[in-house]
Amino acid sequence: MAASHEPSGEGDLSVLDRSGADPAVTTCTLHVCTTCRRARADLPDGYDKPGAALAAALAARIEGLGTAIAVEAVECLSVCKRPCTVALSGEGKWTYVYGDLDPQDAVETLIAFAGQYGASPDGVVPWRERPEIIRKSVVARIPPLSTARPAR
Repeated sequence: MAASHEPSGEGDLSVLDRSGADPAVTTCTLHVCTTCRRARADLPDGYDKPGAALAAALAARIEGLGTAIAVEAVECLSVCKRPCTVALSGEGKWTYVYGDLDPQDAVETLIAFAGQYGASPDGVVPWRERPEIIRKSVVARIPPLSTARPAR
């Protein structure tokens, strides 16, 4: 397994690519922001970093499933006003960014949706087939990267 060692500021997450040794079998990647701060008056610092908890929970759950979904902790997705944030991407597919996720409630939903996304040819899952949390938390939809540009 290939390790993704993105620093998180919350200790060593060492979230692993759980897709196995062959990256060609990975259908999609959940990129989880681990730096966003969520205001929490009940904590001494006044905030927590829910993305770190979400990344760890996703990686642990996916490891037991043996799916072709990778989890990667990332430093910043630039959606700081909507913590906890995740981007979902795949080769030749639309990329989606989701914010305001609850790290306890989102794990199973994200894994199920990543499966739907991975099974689609272009990453577009019909709106009505998306879980409610996915429909309500979308921040951005980014077109697939093109490797070749047509001549003008």
